[in-house]
Amino acid sequence: MGKRRFSGLEVILLVLFILMTVTAITMIVLFVTGEPGIIKTDVSDGFIRQCPNIPLAERVDCFPDGGASQMKCEQRGCCWTPLDQTNVPWCYFSANHGYAVESVKEPNPYEITAQLKRMPSPSLFGGDIQELTFHAEMQTNNRLRLKIYDTHKKRFEVPHEHVATVNKDPSYPISTTLEVLHKPFGLIVKRQGSKTALFDTTMAPLVFADQYLQVSARLPSHNIYGIGEHVHTRYRHDTNWRTWPIFSRDSFPNGGTHNLYGHYPFFLCLEDESGKSFGVFLMNSNAMEMILQPAPAVTYRTIGGILDFFIVFGDTPEQVVQEFLELVGRPVIPPYWSLGFQLSRWDYGSLSEVKKTVERNRAVDLPYDIQYTDIDYMEDKKDFTYDKVKFQDLPQFADYLHEKGQRYILILDPAIATSKRVGDAPYESYDRGTAKNAWVTESDGTTPLIGEVWPGETVFPDYTSSNCIEWWADEYERFYAEIKHHALWIDMNEVSNFKQGSSKGCAINNLNYPPYTPKILDDLMYSKTLCMDAKQAWGNHYDVHSLYGYSMVLATESALQRVFKENRTLMLTRSSFPGVGKYSGHWLGDNGANWNDLRWAIPGMLEFGLFGIPYIGADICGFFDDSSEELCRRWMQVGAFYPFSRNHNAQGYKPQDPAYYGAGSTLVESSKHYLRIRYTLLPYLYTLFYNAHTTGETVVRPVLHEFYSDSATWDVDRQFLWGKHLLITPVLDPGVDTVRAYIPDAVWYNYETMERIADRRKHVDMYLPGDKLGLHIRGGAVLPTQRPEVTTTYSRRNPMGLIVALDDNNQAAGELFWDDGDSRETVKNGNYIHYKFSATYGVLTMQVTHAGYSDPNNLAFENITVLGVPHPPKSVSVTKTTTGNHPDSTTVLPNTNVFHDGAKEVLFLHGLSLNLGETYVVQWDLDTEEYQRFNCHPEENSDEAKCKARGCIWEPSNLEGVPWCYYPKDYGYALSSVKETDSGITVDITRNKKYRSSGRPQSRDIDNLRVEIRYHTSDMLQFKIWDPTSDRYEVPVPLSVPTTPETNENRRLYKVSVSQNPFGIQVIRKSTGTKIWDSAVPGFTFSDMFIQVSTRLSSEFVYGFGETEHPTYKHDLNYHTWGMFTKDQPPGYKMNCYGVHPFYMGLETTADAHGVLLLNSNAMDVTFQPTPALTYRTLGGILDFYMVLGPTPEMVVQEYTALIGRPVLPAYWSLGFQLCRYGYANDAEIDSLYKDMLAAGIPYDVQYADIDYLDRQLDFVLDPEFKGLPDLVDRMRGEGMRFIFILDPAISGNETKPYPAFTRGKEADVFIKWPEHLGDGIVWGKVWPDFPDVIVDESLDWDTQVELYRAYTAFPDFFRTQTAAWWHQEINEFYHNITKFDGIWIDMNEPASFVHGTVGGNCLGDPLLENPPYMPPLESKHLGLNHKTLCMNSEQILNNGKKVRHYDVHNLYGWSHTKPTYDALLSVTGKRGIVVTRSTYPSSGKWAGHWLGDNFSSWDQLYKSIIGMMEFSLFGIPYTGADICGFFNPAEYEMCLRWMQLGAFYPYSRNHNGKGNPRQDPVSWNATFAAASRDVLNIRYTLLPYLYTLMFEAHVKGNTVIRPLLHEFVNDKTTWEIHRQFLWGPALLISPALDKGARDVFGYIPNARWYDYHTAKDIGVRGQMLNMPTPLDHINLHIRGGYIIPWQKPENNTFYSRQNPLGLIVALNDDGTAQGSFFWDDGEEIDTVLRNQYFLASFSAKTNTLSSEIVQNSLTVDLPILGVVKVWGAGSAKITEATLTASDGNTQPLTPQHNVDTQELIIDVSAKAYKINSPFTITWRTSA
Repeated sequence: MGKRRFSGLEVILLVLFILMTVTAITMIVLFVTGEPGIIKTDVSDGFIRQCPNIPLAERVDCFPDGGASQMKCEQRGCCWTPLDQTNVPWCYFSANHGYAVESVKEPNPYEITAQLKRMPSPSLFGGDIQELTFHAEMQTNNRLRLKIYDTHKKRFEVPHEHVATVNKDPSYPISTTLEVLHKPFGLIVKRQGSKTALFDTTMAPLVFADQYLQVSARLPSHNIYGIGEHVHTRYRHDTNWRTWPIFSRDSFPNGGTHNLYGHYPFFLCLEDESGKSFGVFLMNSNAMEMILQPAPAVTYRTIGGILDFFIVFGDTPEQVVQEFLELVGRPVIPPYWSLGFQLSRWDYGSLSEVKKTVERNRAVDLPYDIQYTDIDYMEDKKDFTYDKVKFQDLPQFADYLHEKGQRYILILDPAIATSKRVGDAPYESYDRGTAKNAWVTESDGTTPLIGEVWPGETVFPDYTSSNCIEWWADEYERFYAEIKHHALWIDMNEVSNFKQGSSKGCAINNLNYPPYTPKILDDLMYSKTLCMDAKQAWGNHYDVHSLYGYSMVLATESALQRVFKENRTLMLTRSSFPGVGKYSGHWLGDNGANWNDLRWAIPGMLEFGLFGIPYIGADICGFFDDSSEELCRRWMQVGAFYPFSRNHNAQGYKPQDPAYYGAGSTLVESSKHYLRIRYTLLPYLYTLFYNAHTTGETVVRPVLHEFYSDSATWDVDRQFLWGKHLLITPVLDPGVDTVRAYIPDAVWYNYETMERIADRRKHVDMYLPGDKLGLHIRGGAVLPTQRPEVTTTYSRRNPMGLIVALDDNNQAAGELFWDDGDSRETVKNGNYIHYKFSATYGVLTMQVTHAGYSDPNNLAFENITVLGVPHPPKSVSVTKTTTGNHPDSTTVLPNTNVFHDGAKEVLFLHGLSLNLGETYVVQWDLDTEEYQRFNCHPEENSDEAKCKARGCIWEPSNLEGVPWCYYPKDYGYALSSVKETDSGITVDITRNKKYRSSGRPQSRDIDNLRVEIRYHTSDMLQFKIWDPTSDRYEVPVPLSVPTTPETNENRRLYKVSVSQNPFGIQVIRKSTGTKIWDSAVPGFTFSDMFIQVSTRLSSEFVYGFGETEHPTYKHDLNYHTWGMFTKDQPPGYKMNCYGVHPFYMGLETTADAHGVLLLNSNAMDVTFQPTPALTYRTLGGILDFYMVLGPTPEMVVQEYTALIGRPVLPAYWSLGFQLCRYGYANDAEIDSLYKDMLAAGIPYDVQYADIDYLDRQLDFVLDPEFKGLPDLVDRMRGEGMRFIFILDPAISGNETKPYPAFTRGKEADVFIKWPEHLGDGIVWGKVWPDFPDVIVDESLDWDTQVELYRAYTAFPDFFRTQTAAWWHQEINEFYHNITKFDGIWIDMNEPASFVHGTVGGNCLGDPLLENPPYMPPLESKHLGLNHKTLCMNSEQILNNGKKVRHYDVHNLYGWSHTKPTYDALLSVTGKRGIVVTRSTYPSSGKWAGHWLGDNFSSWDQLYKSIIGMMEFSLFGIPYTGADICGFFNPAEYEMCLRWMQLGAFYPYSRNHNGKGNPRQDPVSWNATFAAASRDVLNIRYTLLPYLYTLMFEAHVKGNTVIRPLLHEFVNDKTTWEIHRQFLWGPALLISPALDKGARDVFGYIPNARWYDYHTAKDIGVRGQMLNMPTPLDHINLHIRGGYIIPWQKPENNTFYSRQNPLGLIVALNDDGTAQGSFFWDDGEEIDTVLRNQYFLASFSAKTNTLSSEIVQNSLTVDLPILGVVKVWGAGSAKITEATLTASDGNTQPLTPQHNVDTQELIIDVSAKAYKINSPFTITWRTSA
């Protein structure tokens, strides 16, 4: 039979059948196995998952419960992509899970509330909550709270006792930090400013179900620290898919990833080398896990409660910890004795064995303070009992220890036995607890839950119940009465249970078996603890389990306070939660005697430093297992530097107390050695705990916290620091004596040898034999010490000392906190001593900042050890600084008290007896040879050949800054002839030609010079050095020099001598013998274009020189050079700015002061060096010095301004608040601002227009956009306002239409030209004026804009008489023909140009003038002197016709511009007005004020503005201030508000910002900002009569207005370095908040009576630092007792405020007296003082009488009447009567209002309408 053939149809059907069969089989297999196949895009219920391609590192696990398959994954709506990596999630979230924002509310700028709705998607574990509320709150500038909770149902929230109390004081709008994305809902937390994303939850969806909450966040770096409690083998986390469960648990810390005793969902993230860091705290106590993954990112999964995040921001890691601890509670200061070494073990067996241990350790003289007993002391391990057989003498044990100065600590566990006591006696503690319902119950809320712990069957106290807390405290009190002890150790409080849940087991429900269990140990919620459905007062145990230890700590604190009352005592807890450190310490649990646990203790301690428990340590030598001798020896070494230093081991193991290893053993001797070091340094450690308590600083500190800019420190965790200054490097491995250690970038000294080590910022192999660990002191430290003893009881009686470790700059600082060591609340109550130590250039100041405690042991500092002193001092003196009228006393130490070790470079001072609580200054006169060098090659790139070519010495030095090329001792000039008269000395000197020239061949040396020293007055002399053979340029600034000299030597405060070789001048203060000038040093050079002279200084306290931004008011003398050359340069470090002021004030060590002016206007620099010495270098002219002798700082300024000219008296209205911005679009914008300011009621006197009002920035031409400005100005002036316009000097020369200013100027020949032999043409520059008919494209780069759009400009030569006339004419026509004004602001007068030299850049003439042989360190010096200004060979002509080079007079351009402007203003307006100029030179203050230039909107500019104002006070320009809120860059809310407060006390108070930035005027923010501005400006306006009087005194006497504290309190050396506070005159102390987030100001209160301006109360503090609460709406102001301050009620402007009655604040001194004065004129007339058209009164108060005396009364305008008199310090006896007595003897009764609490007496005289130009007397009396 043949084969059958299939038909075509049959074949087709057969193929289809086969295909369908294969498909069916495949589907069946896939269904059964869940293996991957084709990825589907939909699941049930129509949900379509979206699975974008995301990086593996950013996948977030959608199947954390295990057993994932494709089918299960997709059922959850998630994405499935299997990999060959098992740690990366295969099942991860799709993009369309999560929630969407339904609505948003912003009730204020600091809060956001949003309603969220769950997006349709499958559930992970069921119970999804559909509607959530999200609330975000900017609580402070450094703390953001993000809270997500169920909209409709209250869920468990952590009842944190401290978080609920924290202050909220934000100033940043939340929008600057938080971005909320709507669908899906996500958050991006950004760093304010840089906008770096810190916590970005958009990477994965929010999951919020009843028992499963999940959120993920992308992080900016892998530098993640914290999360606990676990054993982390490294401090920096591994982000490679690590899961860390968090749920408190009694488990061994053996190195796994399991959860341990505490619950810490907090981590710190270091962003980068800048140190910027942040911390994230999830306040949730439910079981959870945190997953770190490589994105880097973190995922939180918690199974209850809410999501309550707190994100804290810091500029450093340390600041993050401080912010976190401000939130959860700063740590307690432990009692001093608890810092001693401690011994413990579980199961000594009997008290006799305990005593045996004590005695053997006493016998080897081991420093040892505390002995413990573990649960074996108890009867059958029952709390509140003791074993009356084995421990029968326990009631006397504390006394036994106390006899030798030791303490006793015992243990209590929470679990309470249900069984009876021995002999079937009742267990009364259990019975009383049962009666009080004190126990945790079963789920029925009634039946006590029964478990089992050490004593057998137990119940568990519910410490969240008030009944339980009362029971616990009562039991403890009863027990303490029976067994005396000193502190309490609480254990087993996770809570631990030896049964699984309870003796009955646990019910099957969703609490005991939740839908998802985090990866906790045993994967069982109630393993070794209680059933989760057990009930406590705070809620289900499910929610509060991890709070059990926390609640026990709170209850125990209550018990301890009841028992120990005012004594501080100590608590030690095993289980903890954030905030526990406020009350308790912690140990790292039941570790093992192995090398791993030794190593891992360091990351553990560092983490608990982050968590706020600095009292931390591990069980030394290990708890479980026998410890080898080597392990225990190494552990004792490092354990000596655990804050909590306890050796503790377990039952059944060999003893491991040090003495057990045998007297004289290496272990004993090594232990004693390092414990003695510990005890020596306990004052330092105790001070660290004080700082932790007061600021939140860490004690044990990661190296990265101090050296975060060095990435090598980021994972250093085998070393650690004590605070900033002590580096501990232990041996952590067996059998080694060399450790690979990291030496951070600082100077370090070996603690034991005291020698400086050479290594820094590198890994080293550190040799540490068996008895050693590495211990290094950081340079810059001052460590307080005390001679050690075997207990702190005895060591606290011993003399104290200091270790001073000098840094690279030969400086160091430190502090000491000291109290009785045992009392509670000593900080709060002020019962302590606090020292600030500072060492600089051989002067150690030991300044007491608080003296509220007197130590009964009459302690004294006996020894001071100074590390890093290479040479022996010539002498050492000690000055005791006293307060009041007692003079300081100085003692020179005899040589027997001084020892210098030259080999180790250590200075030892001993036998000092400096009493604790007193202030001292210890000075060692450094004769450091290397510091005596004067630099022969100040240019860069010196080398030996260049050096020797100048005839100088080349010798490298290890000291930073010391010149390697320096002058021989006789380099310079020698005296050739001397002629001395009664009026001075004339000397001829000749260059020492033994040496080559200055090394600058293009600058010809001048071999013969004339020196003339003139004795002008008793307090002023001049020394002038010049070339008598040539007509060199001299500064044409006239000075007020007497026509006749002071020839009577007895009247002169100084004597002068000259030295022969090298030539030098010495000026000596006769009263003290102090040399205040000594130029007899090598290096004096006088060549054509380089002149150099150096002088030794009388001390390192030098102030002045400018104009440059200085970071401190007192100069740093550590080889800093400051260039001076006027330039259009915004303020910046080492940047030469707008003015030149070669004047400084020096303070001598005797507190006398002098001032020195170098009258030279060439480019120059000054260099300070630690000798101390000063070097001047100038590029031309002559040397012409003027010196004033003070002797007080204030007299120095008076004498200096008598020389250069007294300051102008500004118009009264110019003391009002002023507004300006560069960038007003038109006059309507100014009008709108004016109206808003009026509506807000903010005082405001002056409005400006910047160059915007000028058409194309042409001087004197109004822009069409401002056509309404003249009418607006008239209207505003009619309402009491004033207007100031800007004028720049540069005049456009490219106009196509008539421009009279240029035409007339050219005709009058007023513009600067080239010298005639070079062409006699105008030297063209470019500044602001634009070419005609161009449209400026501001998107182009600046240089292109200048080239394309800026017109050619000519620069008026203001030296010339015709220029002044031309300038007057232009101003006059502008005033009369265009718009009125009241003042003129002149800018860009350095002079500034936008091209370099001239258009085209080709400067004619000698190129050396543009790039001289020596170039000072000026900004852009490599581009030459003509950078951004004119060619130096431009010619100017003085008013006497003498032609000069711009090279010589450049620095005088602004000075020459100022007087013609001032003269024109007065002439044109007929009023005084005010001129404000940018560029200044000595004597500019005669005509103008000054602002500190185009500053930046940054926090540092606040305090730097104070320094700037104080410097310009020295320079004789008191009318000064900075642009409030900053000119460049956008201002930030809090900064601008703090700046408004500070700026309210600038003499020149103007808010001004730059083009393109947001508005920053007071009405541009919000109502809160406007109100705060109004309040502080009202204070300013209230005090304007006082400020105006100060301006008058500056005008007639030369007094300062802005006054450094040292001017009033010069005998208090603390004030010599204060620049963050200042005075108005002598009587108003201003202590502003200057730092971001500051809500307290730590300021100095000088030694006087001070009244709080806001409360009128005597603050009762003087001569010490004070922490002043400074909320955001507050500035600290204090009135000095002994002064009378005139005031007026404020109004919207001074026109109205001047019409109010005159009040007086009479601030009585200690003796009941006060005095003051009041100046008044019409406020704007010209020369009222010169013409005697003013009123001046003086006031005095004594006892109960205030009287006035009329000094000058020739004013024709109405004077104010006498208003409200406020007498502060009037006493507490009620004053009931007051009387006004007129000049004619008539009396009128007054009604006094006396507040006996504040002691303020208010007497309102207004109703009497009594004119102040009549003398009066007011008396008051008490009813008695």
